[in-house]
Amino acid sequence: MNSKLFTPVTFGPLTLRNRTIRSAAFESMCPGNKPSEQLLDYHRSVAAGGVGMTTVAYAAVTRSGLSFDRQLWMRPEIVPALRRLTDAVHAEGAAVSIQLGHCGNMSHKSICGCLPVGASSGFNLYSPTFVRGLRANELPEMARAYGRAVNLAREAGFDAVEIHAGHGYLISQFLSPSTNHRKDEFGGSLENRMRFMDMVMLEVMKAAGNDMAVFVKMNMRDGFRGGMEIDESLQVGRRLQDLGAHALVLSGGFVSKAPMYVMRGEMPIRCMTYYMTSWWLKYGVRMVGKWMIPSVPFKEAYFLDDALKFRRELDVPLIYVGGLVERKKIDEVLDCGFDAVQMGRALLNEPGFVGRMKAEENARCSCKHSNYCIARMYTIDMQCHQKLDDELPLCLKKEIEQIENRG
Repeated sequence: MNSKLFTPVTFGPLTLRNRTIRSAAFESMCPGNKPSEQLLDYHRSVAAGGVGMTTVAYAAVTRSGLSFDRQLWMRPEIVPALRRLTDAVHAEGAAVSIQLGHCGNMSHKSICGCLPVGASSGFNLYSPTFVRGLRANELPEMARAYGRAVNLAREAGFDAVEIHAGHGYLISQFLSPSTNHRKDEFGGSLENRMRFMDMVMLEVMKAAGNDMAVFVKMNMRDGFRGGMEIDESLQVGRRLQDLGAHALVLSGGFVSKAPMYVMRGEMPIRCMTYYMTSWWLKYGVRMVGKWMIPSVPFKEAYFLDDALKFRRELDVPLIYVGGLVERKKIDEVLDCGFDAVQMGRALLNEPGFVGRMKAEENARCSCKHSNYCIARMYTIDMQCHQKLDDELPLCLKKEIEQIENRG
């Protein structure tokens, strides 16, 4: 059987050299909310490794949308540095996208400079902080911020944008009945809960014009009781198709409520707290972390069963993401009718994995899903424990080995 993996694929105005995309896994490589040399070097290495397109992870469309202090904030003064990154990726023959979004209630005043805002008022344990629900008259300007970010992305040389409408970020908070308790025209029925997404997409598609591809990352399920399930998510997918999205990236989970539903496996709590600088947060997470971040068993292509339901129902190009670590399974996913695949941890573990897959039909990366990279990401940068220059403390090695043996 001929593999589709290394054939070109087109999304709107953009054609990729193959069907692999580096997913928008948050790098935590942007101190001061601006690009660093480390961010450029990482994405250049993935491009040199043969990927069709690499995606620079979460960039906030406004300061209020920041959830970490090492996260991009889209504003004119960072465009020259982003242009250096896109030029470096293009020089390696790959396309480059940037994920745009707003974290909604998953922030803190010390990071975003204001009382965090979301679909509804309340208290978010994730930060922890009180949250103010956005007023209806604030929503058009928030939607325009997405459009302005698309224009900045074009100026910086990006070929595409990925709008983050999943994982419990702001658009997702409006879509989910768990986080949207509004009594106005933006709450209640699914039709009402989609209104903010509609506003954003109208601004995004207008700004994208006919020279930028628009991808949307969305949830198929929120991953917890009371969240969105697949019947409503299919309706969201149809709406995004009608609004002109060039492709949908099919994911699931809520960072603040079901984080391991997004990534699968378990969180190495000792590794996570080892890098924290706040003593009260360090010991608090060590005591209740296993309860706050329950594990979800990992299996290869863990979103595939749900994604196939979308493939049967929708006509828009679909991108599969979730648990891909070997060429055999990637070929299987593409043969199921998906237009491309995204990988995150596999390309952190081995930036040249795509190139090796081209040479080896049975190629498999060495990622064992201990999630050390995720645990470390919350405080410093995202790194694979197998690639560190410095030796890990014995206590962290033992935790990683235990998790990998259980997996």
